[in-house]
Amino acid sequence: MADKPNILFIISDQHNAKVLGGKGHPLVQTPHLDQLASEGVRFDNAIAQCPICTPSRVSYFSGQYCHNHGHYGLCGPNPGGLPNILGYFRSSGYRTGAIGKIHCPEYWIEDDCDYFREVYPSLTPSHWSAYDDYLRDKGLLQDRDDGAYPEQTSPGQGIDGRASRLTYEDSVEGWVARETIVFMRRASDESRPFIVQASLPRPHQVYSPSQPFWDMYPHPEDALPPNADDDLHLKAPHFCEIVADHRAAHFTLFEPRTFEAGRLRKLRGYLGAVSQVDHAVGEMLAWLRQQGLDENTIVIYTSDHGDYACEHGMMEKAPGICSDAITRIPHIWRWPGHLASGHVAEEIIETVDVSATLCALAGLEPLQTSDGHDITALLQGQHAEIHSIGVTEFPWSRSVRKGQYRLVRYAREMFPDEWPGVFGELYDLVQDPWELENLYFEPAYAAVVQELSVDLLDWLMSTTRPVTVLGTYPFGDQQATTRFGCTTNADGKIGPERLRKAGTKIYL
Repeated sequence: MADKPNILFIISDQHNAKVLGGKGHPLVQTPHLDQLASEGVRFDNAIAQCPICTPSRVSYFSGQYCHNHGHYGLCGPNPGGLPNILGYFRSSGYRTGAIGKIHCPEYWIEDDCDYFREVYPSLTPSHWSAYDDYLRDKGLLQDRDDGAYPEQTSPGQGIDGRASRLTYEDSVEGWVARETIVFMRRASDESRPFIVQASLPRPHQVYSPSQPFWDMYPHPEDALPPNADDDLHLKAPHFCEIVADHRAAHFTLFEPRTFEAGRLRKLRGYLGAVSQVDHAVGEMLAWLRQQGLDENTIVIYTSDHGDYACEHGMMEKAPGICSDAITRIPHIWRWPGHLASGHVAEEIIETVDVSATLCALAGLEPLQTSDGHDITALLQGQHAEIHSIGVTEFPWSRSVRKGQYRLVRYAREMFPDEWPGVFGELYDLVQDPWELENLYFEPAYAAVVQELSVDLLDWLMSTTRPVTVLGTYPFGDQQATTRFGCTTNADGKIGPERLRKAGTKIYL
């Protein structure tokens, strides 16, 4: 196993792809992520499969699109039989770990981990959090403020901002970084390759970075995006409703309770949280260097989805399908001596590609249940089209990225009163990167709307995994099972590649 690379898969929650120092953001300081990108490959058009946590994470771990794994909400039952990359790598001799905000279906990840630490009791069936125990032992549990503010009088996650009462050392990010190092050290001491997901809960609300990171941004007004005061012309009705609620300052908890003051506190907290995440990443990378493990460790940094970061007057992420701020995510890979250094890839990739690529880089057979593609060529600095489109899914809506355009299609039943016909959104991200002008209803762009709509329909048909299909034949290997004349993979379905190899197209 000495020739197998280690894998440190760092995922943050709700990181807007524009909010990186290396991307030219006017204020944010992300020195460790910028260095990681300078030593590896940064993807500028990485698309999240879903704009909320659990579905996106299931896509990362399984490599499946949401319409195949079926998870569109939070938590949920175990997706019986669906393999994940931790279990697959574990069966190949790897030590496996998942630490932080894992937020997956019940016992799907826990059962495949040698070391599992979910930081939120409500997100695991056991309702146990080692981080809670840590704070309790130090007499600090009452000050925990990463899931909700102690001063809140109603349930939910506050989206106002303030400095944390906890030091960075006691913050959830500091704890996750240390626990990840504990796991990596144990695996290294055993001379075993490891794969670990370090899942950092921020910059997702609550926007309460520790004091040093809050103090880094005394003038958040200098980072208000150009679309912060968008007039919302031709925006989706549910989007406009949420923005109106935010502009009424209902989200504020602290004084002064005005929209202007509240959004600046949120933005200050968000920027501080990004820098706090960056600091935690730096601690893990420093440990790898100190132990001489960095050259044999694949490091990935990404996020499950983005955040508005005050774009369009929106303080939260919902409804995320509406905006590039949510559907596009930061995505960086580094493996010294094996992957390109300082390369920026403009090609579209998707979160489902992580599992397929890790299998390829580790020399493992690809998971037949994965919908993703191997992006090794891009990681080596080459140029190739991996996906013609990148799709983000909700049950009744889809966002489609292709070239310079992003289309959002909604089911007719979404807005029957406000838009009795069909409502949609189309943006030219080259001419209008802040998505201020919806071109969907412009006659000059009708052909673009039609093209992307057909692309989406074709994508849905050609990527869906059925349970049975006439014309397919039994195939025997370790990832397949034949029962009553039908051969399927571990998830009980037939993959698109098998359909493409079918002996007849009569039934396709």
